[in-house]
Amino acid sequence: MKLDRGIATLTLDSPETRNALSAALVAELAAALAECGQDPAVRAVVLTHTGSTFSAGADLKAPPSPYAFVDLLRQIVELPKPVVGVVDGHVRAGGLGLLGACDIVVASEGSDFALTEARIGVAPAVVSLTLLPKLAPRAAARYYVTGERFGTAEALAMGLVTAPAEALDSILDGLRRGSPQGLAESKRLVTARVLETFERDAEDLVQRSASLFASAEAREGMTAFLERRDPEWRL
Repeated sequence: MKLDRGIATLTLDSPETRNALSAALVAELAAALAECGQDPAVRAVVLTHTGSTFSAGADLKAPPSPYAFVDLLRQIVELPKPVVGVVDGHVRAGGLGLLGACDIVVASEGSDFALTEARIGVAPAVVSLTLLPKLAPRAAARYYVTGERFGTAEALAMGLVTAPAEALDSILDGLRRGSPQGLAESKRLVTARVLETFERDAEDLVQRSASLFASAEAREGMTAFLERRDPEWRL
């Protein structure tokens, strides 16, 4: 963790795996967030990355349990300090769930995003907890099923990204001006509906995700992805 005038920066730093969400990375990020939450010197958190990819989504070779990932997403939403996601590159699948959990997201003009789960035989189940309350419904309907890449302009229009990267300094200045109580209580107001989604849907979506990942289609999809070939259903 790097602390600068009340802003703690947490950096996803596994570029060799494109910051894939492994069990280890999820546990390390959860521990760092807990430390930030308990530190009175921390006013807000920036979540960023090294390398060209913010996160490639779940690590198919060493994935976290769905419950651990749900707990991480909820931890970000419930943290009594604003969390700002900073993207300068690619974001895929579960990485979008992390951004959905953040209170504010900024992205460079050249960044791109994709929900690629359907292409390997699963669905964006768990990440729906943070994404569906925030995304424009028509955009979600398109990109959930097609897996198409989209850029920062589209991400801004659909509600995934808050502002272009140039706005980061102004956003951080605003956070530094807020009182700890003011920031925490203001965040509680805007996250209340997201937390209602966790209470209502988390268990169902975890079970659905586990069932999908255990299916024959998912095994074929993940094997094809790791072998860099088309899955058998590709037309």
